Amino acid sequence: MYNKTALDNGIRIVTEEINHVRSVSLGVWVESGSRYEDSTINGIAHCIEHMLFKGTKNRSALDIVSSIDSVGGIMNAYTGKELTSFYVKIPDYHLAMAIDLLADIFQNSLFDPAELDKEKLVILQEIHMLEDTPDEYIYDFFGKIFWDDHPLGLPILGTKDTVTRFLRNNIVDFFTRQYNGNNMTIAAAGNLKHDDFVSLVEQSFSSIKGSSIKEETMGCTVTSNIAIFEKDLEQVHVMIGTLAPASTSDDRYTAVLMNTILGGSMSSRLFQEIREKRGLAYTIHSFLLPYYDVGMLGIYFGASEDRVTDIITLVMEELKKLSNNSLLEREIQSAKEQMKGNFLLSMESTDIRMTRLAKNEIYFSRNIEFDEVVEHINGISKENVKDLAGKIFRSEILSMAVLGRVKKKDFTPELLM
Repeated sequence: MYNKTALDNGIRIVTEEINHVRSVSLGVWVESGSRYEDSTINGIAHCIEHMLFKGTKNRSALDIVSSIDSVGGIMNAYTGKELTSFYVKIPDYHLAMAIDLLADIFQNSLFDPAELDKEKLVILQEIHMLEDTPDEYIYDFFGKIFWDDHPLGLPILGTKDTVTRFLRNNIVDFFTRQYNGNNMTIAAAGNLKHDDFVSLVEQSFSSIKGSSIKEETMGCTVTSNIAIFEKDLEQVHVMIGTLAPASTSDDRYTAVLMNTILGGSMSSRLFQEIREKRGLAYTIHSFLLPYYDVGMLGIYFGASEDRVTDIITLVMEELKKLSNNSLLEREIQSAKEQMKGNFLLSMESTDIRMTRLAKNEIYFSRNIEFDEVVEHINGISKENVKDLAGKIFRSEILSMAVLGRVKKKDFTPELLM
C-alpha cells in the first residue's frame, strides 16, 4: 500500500507497506549532485556524502557504522549527477534507531576540519582508482566532451585540484544550500505502518529548515565532438553517445525499449552482431543516462586497436537500421516482454521499491503503478522507435571518446555519419 505525507518544512515522505517481509529499506534522497556545482567546487557534493559518516555531536564515525552493523543491517550512500541518497536496510524492529541515526548525520554532523583533510586523501585515492580503470574512466572522459561546458559534464568525484582545495566553509555553504527540506524526500518500503513512520520522521527531522528558493540549473546545447586520449593500454576503449529523452519525457519508455534492442542485453543487436557473429569485441553494450530535463544514450566497447574502426562502422550501421524502421514485430514484442519481466522481477526487492518510490516522487510528484508502466510499454510501436531514432541518431549531435593506443588522425567526423 502506497502512502504520501508532506511535512511543514517541505520534506516529502513516501512509503509502501509490505507486510510479508521482516525488513525495511529506508532512504533519504537529496536533490544534490555534481550538476549543482561549478568548476571551482567540483566534487563537493560527493565529499559531503563522505563527511556525513565522519561524526556528529552525538556519535563518532565508528558509532555511526557500528549502529547498523550491530543489528545485521546495511548502510550506504551514493552521489550522482542530480541526486544523493543515504540508505539503510534493517530488521523492522530497529526502524526507529535507523531513522534517529539518519536524522543525526543530517542535522548534527561536525564537518571536522581534521576529518575533512583525511577524507580528501581517501577521495583522491578514489580518483586514482578510477583513472586506473579505463572502462570506468571513459564515462567521465566522454561526459566532459559530450556535455561540454554544462555542469552535467563535471565528474562526480571532482578533480585532484578541486578536492585538494576544499575547506570546511565550502562544505558547510554547499550543505546549507542543498540539504534543506524542500530538496529532501524520505522513502521506505517494507514492514512498516505509514502513520507510525511519519511520526518517527517528524520527531527526528523537524528541525531541518525548508527553503523557498529552488536551485535553478542551466539548459544545455549538445554538438558533435571527438576526443582522443592516447594511453598505453592493452585495449582501446570507445564510447559513442547522443542525446536521449529525459526522465520525465513522454518518450522515456520508447528510449528504454530502443536501448534494449540496440545493446541492452546479450540478445541485443550490437552484442549479437559484433561479439557473437564476428568475435570483434568481448564487451559491447548500450545504456541510458536520463536526467530530469535531458538524457544521454551511450554505446561502449573495448577491443584491440586493429578492430576499432571496423566496430565503429558496424555500430553506425545498426543506428541507421533503427532510423530506417528495420524492426521486426517479433523483435519489438520480445523487447517489450524483456522490459516487463525485468521490471516485475526487480519489484521483489524492497531496495528497488524504495528507490522507485523516491524517484517517482522527485520526478513526477506521484507514484507510478506497475499497471501504468505495462500500459506504456505495450503501447510502443515500431513507428515510435523509428521516430525517436531519427531524432537522436544524427551526426550533428553524435560524439565519440577514444582511450588507448590510437592516433587522433585515424578518428575523423566521417566515422560518425
